[in-house]
Amino acid sequence: MRTEPKTSAARGSGRIPVTLVTGFLGSGKTTLINAALRAPQMARTVVVVNEFGEVGLDHQLFASSSDSVVVLENGCLCCTVRSDLVGTLNALYHDREAGRIPAFENVVIESSGLAEPGAVLQAFLSEPTLDGLYRVASVVTLVDAVNWRDTSERHDEALRQVAFADQILLTKLDLAKRANAEALVRRDIADLNPGAEIGIVDWTPGPIAEMLTAPGFDAADAKADPRPWLRLADHDKHDHDGHDHDEHDHDAHDHAHHDHAGDRDHDHHEPHYHLRGKGIESFVLLRENPLSRDELQFLLDGISQNLGPSLLRVKGLVNIAEEPGQPAVIQGAQHLLHTMTWLEKWPDDDRRTRIVFITQGIAGDELREMIDLLDRVSQRTFKARERGSRLRQSSPGGRN
Repeated sequence: MRTEPKTSAARGSGRIPVTLVTGFLGSGKTTLINAALRAPQMARTVVVVNEFGEVGLDHQLFASSSDSVVVLENGCLCCTVRSDLVGTLNALYHDREAGRIPAFENVVIESSGLAEPGAVLQAFLSEPTLDGLYRVASVVTLVDAVNWRDTSERHDEALRQVAFADQILLTKLDLAKRANAEALVRRDIADLNPGAEIGIVDWTPGPIAEMLTAPGFDAADAKADPRPWLRLADHDKHDHDGHDHDEHDHDAHDHAHHDHAGDRDHDHHEPHYHLRGKGIESFVLLRENPLSRDELQFLLDGISQNLGPSLLRVKGLVNIAEEPGQPAVIQGAQHLLHTMTWLEKWPDDDRRTRIVFITQGIAGDELREMIDLLDRVSQRTFKARERGSRLRQSSPGGRN
């Protein structure tokens, strides 16, 4: 990510929000989409699926159709992925602009059960055409509460689907044999992704449609409130409720909170014991003092180079010294980080830099030590540069 000069947020004002629906095979994605398609709230929404046959569209609901796009009576559009997702979304946008299909204001993408959200998120970060037309509003992951333990043990894709999620919906709880099934699955999920909002699915079409078409957080909207997106209170609660953590008091009184599923002493009979060794970790980097643009670039480059593909997701607010009244928003998926955007003002009195990292494949202690070391190195490097600059300016002949 390059810390480019501040630009206007107008670029994002017209971008179309996209909700990605993911979840492992059998978690209920198709049932969720089917319910949503019947809701009047889905008017002016495009639903992108892999195959029309998978969602079982009722032909009695068709208002019009073509080879690739079906328009339902409620104004919802349904289409299949043509060759690739990027091409499909670009074609939809230009067909809309040309009047070949009805205008739409939202997009819902149903991913396959074996797909990982990271690839889709990367497309929105790396494709300039997509970034100018669309933005990811939310990642919604469905979790089969009955089969969760077996699925999470056998398939890392299911873990990553949870790790990338903004919202997680539990399904099939009515079929669970254990009375405490919900509590056990919630505990697993909180270990993997403390910042995700966890709920129980409601199959009523109206609430589903409202969730899928919610605008979410728009990082390019200078007036947006980032707090529901970051959900740092959930990270803090998870950290203090169940994890020991160290506070690393650096030169600037900065510290980091670390959540890790495998470091607690667990009873081997506890159902969430099976998550040990899966390697999903979350870490919140806190900085009390502002960072310069160059220092932020140095820190993020170091983290990206050292974590590489192990870096699943990043999101945060940064206090930039050159812009003291306006926080910078950073977000990324895997090794790709999006260009910084800027908010008009801080949402509250807390002006610390707060960056959430979710990773896989790095032991918890190693992750903590690596980011902590990079943070210390960046602070000391740029403090040394500042001292050197002041000395040069104060020395005879040092001022121009």
